[in-house]
Amino acid sequence: MDHRIITIVGPTASGKTSVALDVAETVGGEIVSADSRQLYRHMDIGTAKPTVEERARARHHIIDILEPEERYDASRYADDAEDIIATLIEQGVEPLVVGGTGLYVRSLFEGLFKGPGRDDAIRRELEDRVVAVGAPVLHAELVEVDPVTAERIHENDSTRIVRALEVFTLTGIPLSEWQQGPSRQPRYRPAYYALTLDREALHNRISTRVDRMMESGLVEEIRDLLVSRRLRPGFAAADAVGYREIIEALADGGSPERLSAAAEDIKTNTRRYARRQMTWFRSLDEVTWLDVGTLGVAATAGTIVSDWRTATAQGR
Repeated sequence: MDHRIITIVGPTASGKTSVALDVAETVGGEIVSADSRQLYRHMDIGTAKPTVEERARARHHIIDILEPEERYDASRYADDAEDIIATLIEQGVEPLVVGGTGLYVRSLFEGLFKGPGRDDAIRRELEDRVVAVGAPVLHAELVEVDPVTAERIHENDSTRIVRALEVFTLTGIPLSEWQQGPSRQPRYRPAYYALTLDREALHNRISTRVDRMMESGLVEEIRDLLVSRRLRPGFAAADAVGYREIIEALADGGSPERLSAAAEDIKTNTRRYARRQMTWFRSLDEVTWLDVGTLGVAATAGTIVSDWRTATAQGR
């Protein structure tokens, strides 16, 4: 718990990668990703993965480690991230945790409840039902057995709906009650730096990013994944914003008009996702908020490095 880890969080399109690269180069660090979508191989455009050039500036960890059909959770992330952080510290390399998946960050630094393990048979049955009748139907069932958890989960978030119903089916105890139990003990302390932007500026960045993804071949990337069967509806990875909308558009025939509408849906859903991310980060303790839109990338990175060095020297 003595080592204070630079942790850069913020909503999607807020500039985390650019700021983190500047910080990593200054302190001699490597980046431990906390992004639940960049885990997956072959899914590059829609997840806004760091480019080859960006990865050359600083080594990245926990990126491209899974096939799209594989499952991953916050508990496993915490274990993997802790092991990587420990190795980097032993090597004299400064670890930086960077990403927008609040649940991963919280699991790493605050711990999560020790609930029941997965049951493949129950989960497979629930996932098949998602495909057959849709996530909102299962969400309505979750409302009946665990309204506290259901209130926190969007009706189309099939991954979390399935997990909550799996826990209840397996144990008869709602997930919300399990989460009141004891959690794992974290090994490291975070130095949280949260990036923020004016709402309009963030929305403009999101729109620009989605337009670039479409121009860069997002539809072709997803079509190739579907044809190769590396990605299929019902996979956790297929629920990612940007992928779900295009998959649905292609299933509807994939006309230019339908794909254009899907791009607009991606922008809307990404803005909603950004709001949920901000809710996560506002709930964290001892966060230094930095307006990257006003400061710029270089000044934001410089502020992080200066603050972190001062706090470390003072033993905070």
